[in-house]
Amino acid sequence: MKQIFLVEDDSSLINGLSFAIKKQGYIIDIARTVLEADKMWEDGKYDLVILDVSLPDGSGFDLCKKIRQTSKVPVMFLTALDEETDIIMGLDIGGDDYITKPFKLAVFLSRINALLRRSSNFCATNTELNSNGINVQLLKGEVYKNGRQIDLTASEYKLLCLFMENPDIVLSPEQILSRLWDCDENYIDNNTLTVYIRRLRMKIEDNPGQPERIVTIRRMGYKWNTISAG
Repeated sequence: MKQIFLVEDDSSLINGLSFAIKKQGYIIDIARTVLEADKMWEDGKYDLVILDVSLPDGSGFDLCKKIRQTSKVPVMFLTALDEETDIIMGLDIGGDDYITKPFKLAVFLSRINALLRRSSNFCATNTELNSNGINVQLLKGEVYKNGRQIDLTASEYKLLCLFMENPDIVLSPEQILSRLWDCDENYIDNNTLTVYIRRLRMKIEDNPGQPERIVTIRRMGYKWNTISAG
């Protein structure tokens, strides 16, 4: 059975979500503070983590950063904050989804199921990706360029994996956004995607000003080019 870790301090919300999650057939553990969550995270192995951003003794963002030091477990942020900068920060530090209060329970459960399904599919894939001098160790979450390790944010890592898993295929911005993030496209839009791609190119391209690995196909999108790059 899948185990879900919920970090939330609102008792009424905890009761409703806990009942709904258990009804789906999942096991749920609950922490109400950052301190409590730290202790439980050390002892538990979870398939999904749901973090409230504003907690009595800290931030869900800090918890996510700590989790990402040792785990690639899917992380969903559950919060009343809906500013674009908060959502981008949540995704950039390692979040996989972001849902704002108030929300419909059916939508919440659908996103949980989608994250768990996506995680299972990811684990079933190859353990490595290799192309154009880039090597991705999927089980470790490590990326190497010509044998040297490079440091990517969670969002950059997801982008790179998506491109490398679809070589020489043009992906539209809409396809990329829908595959990587389930957030409202009012927040994660084409301009934001352009920023992420520019950051990724700075780290993996030999000449970011003339990219050979991630190339732009005018009016269509982007593709991972396996022909030009060496």
